[in-house]
Amino acid sequence: MPGKSYRSELVGLFGYPVDENPTVVMIEAGFKELGLDFRYITMEVRPGDLEIAVKSLKALGYRGANCTIPHKVAVLPYLDHIAANAQIIGAVNTIYLKDGETYGENTDGKGFIVSLREGGIQIEGKKIVVLGAGGAARAITVELAQASAARITLVNRNAERGKLLTAILNEKTQVKADFIPWDHTYHVPRGTDILVQATSIGLYPDNSCPDIDYDTILPGMVVCDVIPNPPQTEFIKRAKARGALTFDGLGMLVNQGKIGFALWTGKEAPVEVMKAALAKEFAK
Repeated sequence: MPGKSYRSELVGLFGYPVDENPTVVMIEAGFKELGLDFRYITMEVRPGDLEIAVKSLKALGYRGANCTIPHKVAVLPYLDHIAANAQIIGAVNTIYLKDGETYGENTDGKGFIVSLREGGIQIEGKKIVVLGAGGAARAITVELAQASAARITLVNRNAERGKLLTAILNEKTQVKADFIPWDHTYHVPRGTDILVQATSIGLYPDNSCPDIDYDTILPGMVVCDVIPNPPQTEFIKRAKARGALTFDGLGMLVNQGKIGFALWTGKEAPVEVMKAALAKEFAK
C-alpha cells in the first residue's frame, strides 16, 4: 500500500543484568494505548560495550534509551549533552536524541519525589537516611535536597563513593549531609522520618535484605525501596511488619518513565494504563 511505513520507531534499555527489568511492560502499554508505532527493546549491554551501544543509537535511528545498573554513571562521557540536574547528580538514566545528538537526563529522582508526594508525604524539613550511594541514590538525594529536606545521612559500603556523594550534596545543595560507613549492621537513628533503600539488594532473583537492625524501624516511619521487581521485596515486607508506611519501587518506576515517554514521543504518558500493566504483570 503506497504511503504505508513498515518501520517502527525504536527506544531501548541498556543494562547488565537486565533480563528481570520490567520497564518494557509499562512503556509498550503506553505506546499501544496511544496508538504509537513505537517499540521498546530491552538490551543486555556489558560494561565494556557501553560506548559502542550509545553510538549505535544514532546509527540505528533510535529515539532514545534508558540506562540502568551498572551504566547510569559510566554513560556520561559518551553523551553529547547532559542536563543540569544530571550533571549535579553525576548519573543519567534517560537518553533522548535531538537533531542527531544525544542528550542525557535523570528522571529517577523526579519520579521518586512524585511518588512520595502522591502518597501525601511531606519532604520539607525531614531527616532522611539513604542506603547506598550509586546512581539511584545520587538521583534521589539530589532531588530530596532540592525539595528542602533538612538532613540526609548516606550509608554505604564503599566509603569513597559515599564521601563523594556527601560532598556533592553539601557543596551543591542547601541540605546538610553526612556519611556513615556501612561496615556493620546499621541502626536507623531515632528521629529518622524517611528511610530509602537505594541499592540493588533484593532485585530478582536475589531475595536478601539490607544489613540493618529492623527493630530500629519504628511505626509511622516512611520506608521506601527503589527495587521494582519484585515490588514487595523482603525489605519492604519487614518494614511493613514493623508498622512503617511503605513505598515500593513501582511508583518511582512509573513516574520516572512518564518523563522519558514524553521526551521520546512528544506525547503525555498514559500513567494509569502503565501502572495497570505493571500490576497485571506482577499478579501473574
